[in-house]
Amino acid sequence: GPITNLTLFGGFASTVCWPLSAFMIEHIGWRPACFAYAALHLFVALPLQMAVIRRAPKPAAAAPALADVAQPKAPARIANETLIFALLALVLSIAAGIGSTVVVHLLIFLQARGVDFAVAVSLGTLFGPAQVGARVVERLFGARYHPIRTMIGSCGLMAVGLLLLVGKFQVLLLIILLYGAGYGISWVARGTLPLALFGPVRYPLLMGRLAFPSLIVQALAPAAGALL
Repeated sequence: GPITNLTLFGGFASTVCWPLSAFMIEHIGWRPACFAYAALHLFVALPLQMAVIRRAPKPAAAAPALADVAQPKAPARIANETLIFALLALVLSIAAGIGSTVVVHLLIFLQARGVDFAVAVSLGTLFGPAQVGARVVERLFGARYHPIRTMIGSCGLMAVGLLLLVGKFQVLLLIILLYGAGYGISWVARGTLPLALFGPVRYPLLMGRLAFPSLIVQALAPAAGALL
């Protein structure tokens, strides 16, 4: 529940930022636009994050309190855990790479289909509502099925959207909605699936290990896509 709720707030980011980016590029240029976004990171996002993250208690102060609490036993490893972990890391890395490439180059893809820039930006703004709509469905019904189904649905919707795009399917709106929905719930699945597979005790550590390769791929993929 909290994982899905948290992702809901980020769903409209592209709806806001693509028109904002187009406006800034037209009026002040792309370099000042990048500086403006950097300033938002440094002077808005960073202070907010520092304000809400709690500091870890000092070891001396925490020791007496922890002594009175029964420490949980280390959870047993699941069968074929190394293989499952490797496969999950591979899936998350592929999804992150494809997702970041398409998001960065989406407007270029749409323009290559003969859509002018203004219409491409307008279609791009639908990406956010598609993400949020899919996450609302996941929030309402996700507790009734295993998160692996969310991951399968995510990969399937993204694949169908890309196939329709390359196949020159005429209804671009449907392509955006399908791909955006799949991309939206992929961020839910990458949080809920490891939790369901490995349990809550090791979840933070394993999530860090899972995120490491996918973040590297996510950072490199748009540049690789541009070269291609």
